Amino acid sequence: MLQVKYINTGYEKKQVLFDVSVKVEEREIVSVIGPNGAGKSTLLKAICGTIPSWSGEIIFDGIKLNGNEPPENLKRGISFCPQGNRVFNELSVKDNLEIGGYILKKKKANERIKEVLNIFPILKERINQDAGSLSGGEQQMLAVARALIPEPKLLLLDEPSLGLAPNLVNDLLDKFVELNQKLGITILIVEQKVNDVLKISNRVYSLKLGEVAFEGKSRELIGNKEKLKELFL
Repeated sequence: MLQVKYINTGYEKKQVLFDVSVKVEEREIVSVIGPNGAGKSTLLKAICGTIPSWSGEIIFDGIKLNGNEPPENLKRGISFCPQGNRVFNELSVKDNLEIGGYILKKKKANERIKEVLNIFPILKERINQDAGSLSGGEQQMLAVARALIPEPKLLLLDEPSLGLAPNLVNDLLDKFVELNQKLGITILIVEQKVNDVLKISNRVYSLKLGEVAFEGKSRELIGNKEKLKELFL
C-alpha cells in the first residue's frame, strides 16, 4: 500500500531523515520507534505532505505523492492524527467531527459521523460538550475519530499515548486493533510506549539519528531488552 523509498528531508537547512525507506502492506499495523529526535514524526509529516521530501519517493496505491498537499493526500485515503490531543477546545465534539469531514459532501459527512460515534460511544455521550472539557483520553479519542471521518485507507498516528495514564493507553491501543481488524484500516503508528505498541503491530521500524536502525517483525523485539537498549542509546 505504501512505499517510502530513500527519503531525505528536514526543516529549512536542517536535514532530519537520511535515505529512509519504509513499506506498509494493506491491513498491517506497522510501528515506528526510536529515541527523541530520531525523525519519527518527520517521517509521518513527509508521508501526509505537511513537509516536502527533498529527494526519494513516496508511493501510495501505486501513485507517487511527492509534491502533493495534505488535502490531496487525504482525498487519496491518507489521514494524519498529529501528536498532542490536537482538538479545537472551544468547539463541540460534533463540530470537531464535522471539521474532519470537510472534504466530504454534507450527507456523507453526517453518515460517517454516525458510524464513527458507534466506534467511540463515549464521544456520542459527549457530542454537545466543548472538546476542551473532555479528559485527556477522550480528547485523544476525538482526535482519532476526527481522522477517521474521511474513511481513510491508511491512518498515520503520531504518539497517540502522549500524556495518557497507562490504563488509557491500553484502551486506546486496543481501539486501534479494532479499527484494523474490523474495519480493515491500515495503520502506521509512531509511539514511545514501545513494549505496548510492539504487542499490537505486525512489523516495526526503528529510527536512530534519522536513519533506519532496525526493520523486522515486532515479535523480534518483544522482551529483547538488549536490542531495545541498543536501538535507544
